[in-house]
Amino acid sequence: MRAATSTTTKRHQFRQLGVLIGLNFVDMMGFAMVLPLLPFYAQKLSASPEMVGVLLASFSIAQLVAAPIWGRVSDRYGRRPALLIGLMASALAFLVFGLATSLWVLFLSRIVQGAGGGTTGVAQAYVSDTVAKEDRARALGWLSAATNAGISIGPAIGSLAAHLGRAAPGYFAAGLCFMNVIAAWRWLPETRTAAQRAAAPPQRRPLWHAAYEVVAHPFGPRERLIWIYGIGMFAFSLLTGMLALWLGARFGINEKTIGWYFVYYGLLSFVVRLFFLGPVVNRFGEVGTMRLGTLLLAAGMLMYPLATSIWMMVIIIPFVPIGTALLFPATTSLLSHSTDPGELGTTMGVAQTFAGVARVAAPILGGIAFQRIGISAPFTIGGIIVLMVAWVAFRHIRPVASAEHAVT
Repeated sequence: MRAATSTTTKRHQFRQLGVLIGLNFVDMMGFAMVLPLLPFYAQKLSASPEMVGVLLASFSIAQLVAAPIWGRVSDRYGRRPALLIGLMASALAFLVFGLATSLWVLFLSRIVQGAGGGTTGVAQAYVSDTVAKEDRARALGWLSAATNAGISIGPAIGSLAAHLGRAAPGYFAAGLCFMNVIAAWRWLPETRTAAQRAAAPPQRRPLWHAAYEVVAHPFGPRERLIWIYGIGMFAFSLLTGMLALWLGARFGINEKTIGWYFVYYGLLSFVVRLFFLGPVVNRFGEVGTMRLGTLLLAAGMLMYPLATSIWMMVIIIPFVPIGTALLFPATTSLLSHSTDPGELGTTMGVAQTFAGVARVAAPILGGIAFQRIGISAPFTIGGIIVLMVAWVAFRHIRPVASAEHAVT
C-alpha cells in the first residue's frame, strides 16, 4: 500500500514538473530567437563591440537586482505568482524588441527581459519543492534540457524570421510568450501551500545579507558552490556573448546564418542533459559530474582560438555544451542539498545573483578584450578562469557517502 502511495505521489510530482518544463521550453525558445540577432542589430545601429557587450550585460544587471527579490517573494507568496510575472515580462520585452528602431530601445527590451529573467532561481526552487532529493539532479537536468531544447530551436526560427523583416523575430517571440502566460495561468500549480508559507521561518535578515555572506565567507559549503556556479557562468557568458561577433569576424557569419550554429550548440546540450546526465551522475556522483563538466568546459574554450575552418568548429563546439550540461545541474543540485527548505528560494536567488554578476561582467570585459586585445582573447580568458574553478572543485569539494551532505 505504501509503495502504491509513493508511486502515485511521484507521478503527481512529475506531472507538475512536466508543466514547468513545457513552459520553460517555450520561454527559452522566444529568448533564443532574438539573442543571436542582438549583436548584428546593435551594430547596424552604430554600436561598437564594446557597446554590444554593455547591451548584453544590461539584461544581467536587471536580473542581478531582481533575482534575490523574486526568491524572497516566492518563499513568502508562492512560486506560481513569481513565475507568472516573469513570463509576462518576457512577452513585453520581446514586443519592445520588435518595435526597436534605436539603440536605447534595444536596451529597454533587454532590461525588461532581465527583470523577468530573475525568476530562474524560482524555477529551480519549484523543482526542489516538487521532486524528491534522490531524483533532484536528474530533474534539474530535465529542466536544463528543456532550456537547451528551446535554445536549440529558437535561433533557427529567429534567423528564418529575419528574412521577413527586422521586427519579425521580436513579434513572433512575443506571441509565443503571451500564449505561455495563458498556459501557465491555467496549468501551472502552486507547490507551496499557504500553511507551508506561513510556517516558513521569518526572514529578518536584510535581503542582501545572504549574498554578503557568500563574499564574506567564500569557503563555506554552500558558498563554495555558489562561487563555482557564478565563475563557471562568467566563463560561459564570455563565450556566448562574443560568439556571434567572433563568427562574423572570422567566418563572415551574419544574422541570417548565425542561428544554425546556436542550433548545433543547443542540440548537443539538450541531448546530454536529457539522455546522459542521469547515467553520469549515477556513475560519478554529483561532485564527480561537476568536476568533469569544468574540465570539458575549460578544454572547449581554450580550443576555440585554434579553429581555422568551419569543420574544425564542428569538432570543437561540443566540448562547451557537454561541459555546461554536466557542471550547472550538478552544482545546483548540490546547492539544494545544503540549503534549508524554508530558504531554498532565497538561496537559489542568491546563486542567480552571482550568475547575474558574471553575466554583467563577462560581455563587458569580453567586448573590451575582443576590441582591444584580439577577437579570440575572450575565449582564452574564459578557459583559464574555468581551470581555476576546476582546481576548487577537485581540491576543496569531495564526495561523501550521503548525497544530502556531499559538500564538505
